[in-house]
Amino acid sequence: MSSDTTRRRILLGIGTGVTVGIAGCSGDGGGGAEEPDTETDSGMDTPMETETETQTEAETEPGTAAVRVAHMSPNAPNVDVYVEGDAVLEDVPFGAVSQYLDVPAGERSVEITAAGDPDTSVFSGPVPVEADTEYTIAAVGEIGDNADQAFEPLVLEDDNSDPGGDTARVRLVHASPDAPAVDVTLASNGDALYDGVEYGGSGYVEVPEGDYTLQVRGDTESNDGDVVAEFDVNLSGGEVYTAFAAGYLSPDDDPADTPFDLLVTQDTGDSSTGTETESQPASVRVAHMSPNAPNVDIYVDGSAVLEDVPFGAVSDYLEVPAGGRTVEITAAGDSDASVFEGDVTVESGQAYTIAAAGEIGDAADEAFAPLVLEDDNATPGADTARLRVVHVSPDAPAVDVTAESTGDALFDGVAYTESGTIEVPANDYTVQIRGDTESNDGDVVADFDVGLEGEQVYTAFAAGYLSPDDEPADTPFDLIVSQDTDGM
Repeated sequence: MSSDTTRRRILLGIGTGVTVGIAGCSGDGGGGAEEPDTETDSGMDTPMETETETQTEAETEPGTAAVRVAHMSPNAPNVDVYVEGDAVLEDVPFGAVSQYLDVPAGERSVEITAAGDPDTSVFSGPVPVEADTEYTIAAVGEIGDNADQAFEPLVLEDDNSDPGGDTARVRLVHASPDAPAVDVTLASNGDALYDGVEYGGSGYVEVPEGDYTLQVRGDTESNDGDVVAEFDVNLSGGEVYTAFAAGYLSPDDDPADTPFDLLVTQDTGDSSTGTETESQPASVRVAHMSPNAPNVDIYVDGSAVLEDVPFGAVSDYLEVPAGGRTVEITAAGDSDASVFEGDVTVESGQAYTIAAAGEIGDAADEAFAPLVLEDDNATPGADTARLRVVHVSPDAPAVDVTAESTGDALFDGVAYTESGTIEVPANDYTVQIRGDTESNDGDVVADFDVGLEGEQVYTAFAAGYLSPDDEPADTPFDLIVSQDTDGM
């Protein structure tokens, strides 16, 4: 899986809660090449007029607004979001954008706290919303006394009207606290879509549907500044998108290692009503395949998602927002004993297995590292099973895998950390693990019985030590089979 940060990031609408964007201070919207509309003042200091108590119940009905939240503060922890004292979103990571939630029009009390800690409030205040209007509340800026841009909600009024069958409407929101004003140009011809958008600013443009490579540049009069990042985006006709320029342009100089990214969410279509759309999360599971590592805890973006995972365990799939995720693996119950920490990029709608492979310790033959696998869990057919083998045995050479009944090679020459996938008739099999030879007839070092059902997908991890007596742990070689399509 590529970790290329130029890839398009499509964010899932999480839950059915309010979408709150965590960004920074509001500012003037930047104009585009076609003079796009910019966001108006959020009106946070102007309470909405209310009907008098003498009016009838029908006359005083306030109506509803559609509100969503986006977490765009690069050094804030996962957060909980409260509206009128009720938790509407919980444990929201950086980069997540929720679905729209209908809330009564009027002045709403919004509070944002550290996830799981309601006493640690990072924002509390009133947010007025008007009936029959859609809003994004972006949590932006930074937390802490040394913040360059103070943490606060950026309230954006959304224009999700139909832009036309062959046209897409795209809004840019500048939420990167260490980035200067930017221009955004098309790589294909250098034309400027957005001109001089400052931190907290935003603006809409309408463009023909299609695939684009967008270049983010430092603002210059002629829109030809140095390209600091570029991103591929696909825009469908009749749809509306918001692209958050978020994270740190220079993460090494800032309080969190959250690199600059363009986080794109589809605002219209089924995504605005809470049903499944193209904008989906990634599905991620973890497999502990390091034969001499203790039980481990797994953290994603600083939050524990799996605890006390033993060797050989394969978790269920977890839904996480697409984009760059920070993964850390520690000894169980000891968050200071980290054996791995790094960034993993996951794409919208894709399933992944992150296998903790290799060995811990200075004398390791194969260094401990996560092996990131893209999973193909599409249904293979009524009488067919799909089987993947993954070689994660650190002391085993390349192997062939044959079917005992026929001697046919199912997998040929699979080396450490490599994998392969085949489709076979649903049946019970005895598979033989052999040292790799040209004719696939090497000595059988182990055999295993495997039952494969139709329309199902499986992963078989060749794990443990082939010669445990000579290795740092008594973890014998085994074939650990997971049914991937169970519990997706």
